[in-house]
Amino acid sequence: MRAICIVLDSAGVGYMPDQAQYGDEGASTIPNIAKVSNGINLPNMQKMGLGNITEIKGVQAAVKPTANFGKMYEKSPGKDTTTGHWEMMGTVLKQPFPTFPDGFPADFIEKFEKAIGKKTIGNYPASGTVIINDLGDEHVKTGNPIVYTSADSVFQIAAHEEVIPLKELYSMCQTARDMLQPPDLGAARVIARPFIGADGNYTRTSNRHDFSLKPPKNLLSLLMEKGITTYGVGKIYDIFAGEGVSHSVTTVDNADGMTKTEEALKKVDSGFIFTNLVDTDMKYGHRRDAEGYKNALEAFDKWLGGFLKLMKDDDLLIITADHGCDPTFRGSDHTREAVPVLVYKHNMSGKDLKIRDGFIDVAATVADFLGVKYDIGLSMI
Repeated sequence: MRAICIVLDSAGVGYMPDQAQYGDEGASTIPNIAKVSNGINLPNMQKMGLGNITEIKGVQAAVKPTANFGKMYEKSPGKDTTTGHWEMMGTVLKQPFPTFPDGFPADFIEKFEKAIGKKTIGNYPASGTVIINDLGDEHVKTGNPIVYTSADSVFQIAAHEEVIPLKELYSMCQTARDMLQPPDLGAARVIARPFIGADGNYTRTSNRHDFSLKPPKNLLSLLMEKGITTYGVGKIYDIFAGEGVSHSVTTVDNADGMTKTEEALKKVDSGFIFTNLVDTDMKYGHRRDAEGYKNALEAFDKWLGGFLKLMKDDDLLIITADHGCDPTFRGSDHTREAVPVLVYKHNMSGKDLKIRDGFIDVAATVADFLGVKYDIGLSMI
């Protein structure tokens, strides 16, 4: 008996009542991608009921959906990875993680530079792919790491792998993580952003590593306390700072993440498998590449058909997202959106889950399925 939750990072489905407060009115990731692409081909999720959740060009409403289907509104303020995943496991934030639209305070940067024994360059909000090309040559020349942030609650350190070795970069990030603590400087994540290349032509590598704040007690920690396997695929371990994750594997891209989710099914006889597929967000959402995003969704759906055949009759699959990142929308940031939720078991008759009041219903569903008492959220099975 396995519960599997696959998060299609940033694959939102549009309207939330407070969208306008975030400047995101009209953002609707999957539907807008389908609209500008003259349709999208997602036959396996269509059968489950994706087209019953909202109108998506090319995805018909299923007459007899094979999964329970609906959308979830986020209870927590924010629109980032940490907030979304934490809420899925039962933690609702009262206050959003702090953001740094003007960069980090000068006194903090000074202390950080002293701690790592190097000066830094940058310290402003930027697209990661842009800033490494803007400041990469200076970094290579001086050896000083590039620090920057975004609209999210992040402190990011970019460094060329031949200038600052990965081990040293990760050590710098751990130093920053130890220093960036609540209440004032509690950035949700410190992220290592290694890159390669030369002469203003730099590209990021897959050796990214996230250093998150430790989450409060949640479903993962409860499952682990009860001796139930919790298996993270992708950046799950990093998002939860390892708390409550008994086994984990990293991934280099979505294809690798899907393969490792299949491998997890072979390794885990009973427990919870939690997968994050990040390409949709990192490679296509932020870069506003609607075609790339569409292709990634279609590749996932094609893989899904085979994955369903690997599931046993007593397995449960949840497919959802953690926020939006509409590639047809202005800017390069995440978008505040409702997210789809599909809850599948073999031979079930799907029902309409309507609009769920919080991502916490994912935790409630996993707990209910695994027979664990958990008082947060409402089960979707």
